[in-house]
Amino acid sequence: MSTLETHPTSALLTLDGRHHPMFIDGEWVESVSEQTFATRNPATGETLATVPRGTAADVDRAVRAARRAFEGPWSQFRPAQRQRLLLEIADLFDKYWDDLSLCDTLDMGKPITRARADRGRVTGMLRYYAGLATALDGRTIDSSLPGTYLSYTRKEPVGVVGAIIPWNAPVAASVWKIGPALATGCTIVLKPSEEAPLSPLFIARILEEAGVPAGVVNVVTGNGPEAGAPLAEHPDVDKIAFTGSTATGQSILRASAGNVKRVSLELGGKSPIIVFADADLDQAVPRVGLAAFANSGQICIAGSRLLVEDAIHDEFVERLGAYAAELRVGNGADPATEIGPVVSERQLDKVTSYIESGISEGARAVAGGGRLDKDGLADGFFVAPTVFADARDDMKMVREEIFGPVISALRFQEPDDAIRRANATPYGLSAGVFTTNVGKAHRVAHRLQAGTVWVNTYHALDPAVPFGGYKMSGYGKEGGIEHVEEYLSTKTIWVDIDEG
Repeated sequence: MSTLETHPTSALLTLDGRHHPMFIDGEWVESVSEQTFATRNPATGETLATVPRGTAADVDRAVRAARRAFEGPWSQFRPAQRQRLLLEIADLFDKYWDDLSLCDTLDMGKPITRARADRGRVTGMLRYYAGLATALDGRTIDSSLPGTYLSYTRKEPVGVVGAIIPWNAPVAASVWKIGPALATGCTIVLKPSEEAPLSPLFIARILEEAGVPAGVVNVVTGNGPEAGAPLAEHPDVDKIAFTGSTATGQSILRASAGNVKRVSLELGGKSPIIVFADADLDQAVPRVGLAAFANSGQICIAGSRLLVEDAIHDEFVERLGAYAAELRVGNGADPATEIGPVVSERQLDKVTSYIESGISEGARAVAGGGRLDKDGLADGFFVAPTVFADARDDMKMVREEIFGPVISALRFQEPDDAIRRANATPYGLSAGVFTTNVGKAHRVAHRLQAGTVWVNTYHALDPAVPFGGYKMSGYGKEGGIEHVEEYLSTKTIWVDIDEG
C-alpha cells in the first residue's frame, strides 16, 4: 500500500495526484500560461499533485488584487477585527494540524513527529501576532521649535507585500510572512517554492474558511525566474519578505531597486558551534547532533561547523559519530523516523557532491558518508547523517552552506582562536556555545558575529524573540515586535495649535 493510501490528507487538500489551482483574489484559478508542474514525495518518488506554473501575468493579477484589497474593504478592518481573524485562523490551524503537518512531511520529507511537534510554535506565532494587532501605536513628541505644535507619529501598514519562501519548512515559513501582514493591515502575495508548494495552498483554504477577505492573501505557485523574479520586480509591491539562499537574496535586492521597495532578507548560514572542554558531553553530543541533522540538515541555522577544544576533541567526535549512526533514517511518514530524505534528487546530488569533496580534500567520515539506497530507501533521496573528522577551515564543505545532514569537526586550543575561526565566514545567522562556565558563555556569545547565539542548546525559537542574521545572512527580523515593525511605516504629523 502506498504512503498516500496509508496516510490520507484532509478533504481540504487531498494528495492523490490530482491538480490543485492557485489562489488569487479569493478564487481558485489556473495560470495564464495553462502550464503545470508536478510535486513529488521525496521519500517515494510518488506524484502528490500538480499545480499551476505561474508567470509574470499571474503575479500581476495577484498584486492588483492585493492592491484593491489594501485600498478597499481590508483598510476598514479595525485592529480588534484583525486580531479576531488571526485568532480564528489559529483555531483552524489547531483543527487541521494533523493534515497540515502531514502535508509538509509528504511534500518535502520532514519526519512526521517533528512536523507535528511544530504545532505549538506555529499556532503560537499566529496568536502572538494577534496580540500585537491591537498593540501597534505611535507616540507624541515635544518639539523645540518656537510656537506651539503638536507632533506625533502613527504606524501604518507598508502596503502590498511580496513574500517568497523556501521549501524546508512550508507551514512555518508561510505563517512567518502571513501573520505579521494580517496583524498590521498589509496584503500579501505569497510565492512558495516549487519544491514544496502544497502546504501554502492548504493554508490558503484555511484562510478562506476563516473569512479572510478576497485579495488579502494570494498564493501564486511557480518557479523563481518565472514567478519569484516578477514579484520582486513588480512596481506595485511595497515590500519583499524573502527567506532563501544568499545568491537569490542578492538578486532580489537588485530587482527591488526599481521602486526602492522595502526588503527583509533571511538568507543562508554556515553556523559554527564551539564546544569547550568543560562542556557537559552527555548534554552536548545529542544537541550538537540535532543542530546539524534535524530536518536532514535542511535548515538555514544548521550547525554544520563544529569547533571542539583539543582536550576532548577525539572523545567528542567519536561519541557524535556513534550518535549519528544510531539515528533512524526513513520515510518521514513513519513515526519512528528521525531523519527523512532531502527534498529532491537535485538536492541529493548537491549534498553528496559536498561529501565527495570533503573526502577528496582529506577529511575522514566517522559516520555516514554518502547516499542511503538500501532497505526500502532506493526510490527516495536519502543521505546518511555524516560526521567528518580531520577537517580544515579551507575545505569547500567547511566554507560553503551544504543544506544537508553533514557536520565537519575542527580542533582548537585557545578560545580566541575558536572565536576568530567561527567568525571567519561571510555568513552570520546563528552560532552555538557549549560550556558549563557561565562567564565564558557570555563572553564568547558577545564576540560571535551572529544574529542568534544559543548556549548549551540549539534551535530554540519563540514568537516573541527576534530572529535574523548578520553579514551575508541578511537583515531584518522575524519574531518579536521587531518583526511586525518590518511591515509598518512610521508617519509623522505636525499640527500648529498656537492660538495666535
